[in-house]
Amino acid sequence: MNLVTPPEHPFAQFVRILGKGKRGARNLTRAEAREAMGMLLDGKVEDTQLGAFLMLLRHKEESAEEMAGFTEAVRERLQAPSIEIDLDWPSYAGKKRHLPWFLLAAKALAQSGVRILLHGGGAHTAGRMYSEQLLDGLAIPLCRSWAAVEQALQQERLAFFPLGDWMPQLQRMIDLRNTLGLRSPIHSLTRILNPLSARCGLQSIFHPGYQAVHREASQLLGDTALVIKGEGGEIEINPDAISHLYGTAHGENWDEDWPALSPLRHVKPESLQPEHLRAFWDGEVQDDYGQLAVLSSMALALRALGLPREEAFIQAQLRWDARRTSK
Repeated sequence: MNLVTPPEHPFAQFVRILGKGKRGARNLTRAEAREAMGMLLDGKVEDTQLGAFLMLLRHKEESAEEMAGFTEAVRERLQAPSIEIDLDWPSYAGKKRHLPWFLLAAKALAQSGVRILLHGGGAHTAGRMYSEQLLDGLAIPLCRSWAAVEQALQQERLAFFPLGDWMPQLQRMIDLRNTLGLRSPIHSLTRILNPLSARCGLQSIFHPGYQAVHREASQLLGDTALVIKGEGGEIEINPDAISHLYGTAHGENWDEDWPALSPLRHVKPESLQPEHLRAFWDGEVQDDYGQLAVLSSMALALRALGLPREEAFIQAQLRWDARRTSK
């Protein structure tokens, strides 16, 4: 009886590289990461391999070279038109302690002339408030195609494009969060993608130590980026804490510390009420924390576009004050 050994699956090599044990395992090279992600995006991988690959990466912690290679594979497969924008603004974490004040910051900046693409990955974790749930109440355009994005940017200078509509393969990987029990590196990858090659990509990375890795990945890609540890994992300054800015532009890195804006920590709200955001935008209610969070997040975005810190805060206040009269 002749027994034929089945050939090894082409993707098995990448699982082996990551999972060969403490002494045998290593990081993927940038080229290997690009090839591996390409196979994942092209549907050439078994589900068992996908789960193993994502969790091995999560356990090991992804490197800047791996993130750069993954990003290159995604960008090679994007079918995005050429649309000029100022800021790429990923929103994937969701908020649980405070309202997503950054949405008001983005809206006010857009009304002042800054062109912004928001994108997110849906409600993947229970107990959090996600941007997609608030768009209608804040009159932020929800787009389901690149053509709709282009139109919204022309008319409103602001568009939200769900990941599932422009890279559904990545959305599927994010949706495995509740199957695998852990977030995968795809949650981090989405922050770096910058699908329209914006003048600057904003990134919020909550876990300590990852901010520098993300900056290095963007530097390897030749991108201009600004990385922070945002409140709740979103691109939003926490006014009660010192914020460290990790920037990269033209291949050079820069760092900056912003002091806390409040001498005392604010008490977090007992519950998150979405209608409070709209009422604050309309000037119907006051919120000390919200005011500081919005203005400092606007200043962060303007700093990313090249303004010095002091001028960024002055401009943030002026643009916020003019929000309901500008269009």
